[in-house]
Amino acid sequence: MTTARIWSGAALVALAGLGLAPQAQAQDFNWAGRVANGGTLEVRGVNGAVRAQRATGGQARVTATKEARRDDPASVRIEVVEHAGGVTVCAVYPTPENASEPNTCEPGGGRNSVRNNDVTVEFTVWVPDNVRFEGHTVNGGIEARALRGPAALHTVNGGIEVETSGSAEAHTVNGGITARVGSVAGTGTLSFETVNGQVEVWIPAGAAMDVSAGTVNGEIETDFPLTVQGRWGPRRMEGTINGGGRALRLNTVNGSISLNRG
Repeated sequence: MTTARIWSGAALVALAGLGLAPQAQAQDFNWAGRVANGGTLEVRGVNGAVRAQRATGGQARVTATKEARRDDPASVRIEVVEHAGGVTVCAVYPTPENASEPNTCEPGGGRNSVRNNDVTVEFTVWVPDNVRFEGHTVNGGIEARALRGPAALHTVNGGIEVETSGSAEAHTVNGGITARVGSVAGTGTLSFETVNGQVEVWIPAGAAMDVSAGTVNGEIETDFPLTVQGRWGPRRMEGTINGGGRALRLNTVNGSISLNRG
């Protein structure tokens, strides 16, 4: 059975008072630690943006700032769960009255029902190379820049910007997606999907891709000559770039798609 270590925001502030986290005084939350190569650094919010960037060393770091107009920011706690697969950091909101289960922070999910609470939590994350980053929020955008590992980004109301040399998936409902694939030799599927928004993707000139793209209300544009496979039209295309290879999936309902060289 896997044993997980859980740290609360209050405990981390106490450690800061002992001089173990010197920058915690300037942040509502500050955590730093190691995530093994191939492990996952997961950040789960509800209201607020998530911004990730490449760490300059081997140590991961997560900071968070809480703000509110009406409710008490202290009512939302930040929890860190260390587990066999990596580290999960969550903004845990107060459990609503009459809820069937309490709000929890758990790897890969948990429960976090929010009712009439206007606290926003803005996360900033530093991700080491060869570590998978997962960013989740509901009301807020997600940015992940210059990463050297897989990325999985999910929001509902907000845009997504991602730049990585690893595999990547980005999914939103109300917002556009901008993605840059930084390696010709990368492996793993690239999947970018929204409902209401544009999808703009940049890939290197020499990338070999199996492309599937579709929109309902919009157009598809590409800088690349594609070898047609399957369906082809102004709103749907399936084909290969440079002989085919890595899977690239682009989908929206209300918006256009552009596949750019760069």
